[in-house]
Amino acid sequence: ALEGAAHHARKLWLLSYYFAGMRVSDVFRLRWSDFQNDRLHYEMGKNNKGGSLKVPEKALKIIDQYRAAQQKKDDLVFPELKGVDFSDKFITQRTIAFKTSSVDKCLKTQVATAAGIDKKLTMHLARHSFAQMAGDKIPVQILQKLYRHSSIITTMGYQSNFTTQQTDDALDKVLNM
Repeated sequence: ALEGAAHHARKLWLLSYYFAGMRVSDVFRLRWSDFQNDRLHYEMGKNNKGGSLKVPEKALKIIDQYRAAQQKKDDLVFPELKGVDFSDKFITQRTIAFKTSSVDKCLKTQVATAAGIDKKLTMHLARHSFAQMAGDKIPVQILQKLYRHSSIITTMGYQSNFTTQQTDDALDKVLNM
């Protein structure tokens, strides 16, 4: 069984996945006040796009494990950025990069091994895993909203890396006539 940092890294990865592949920098920035009426309201750090998502039951179970550390309504949910001066962009970005590297190291060395995953496991892979699972199941316009891409072209390009079923089926149709 995973313990300590590896257990925490696994929970961060799962939470990212449950929120449609939320970027790790946004996971680190989550505050208790972002959760209202069974919804997560947050602004994406990369492009400042706001929005809200339903909080899946699986995500809620993870988040609740951190509630004991909450002191104020506006506290950060996770410890990675506690004490960071967010007005100092350089320090904030450097801390996010350092903490991401640390979490990724746990994912690669301990979580992947424990789960029998032989591929390189990283926080960003949660985003790719969600995209791959969404595949042909979710219309691209809805995926655009989930990913908060400004352009549908960005979403289509992103999904084209993961949706091979349609092209595989088309190839089969031609070759198996």
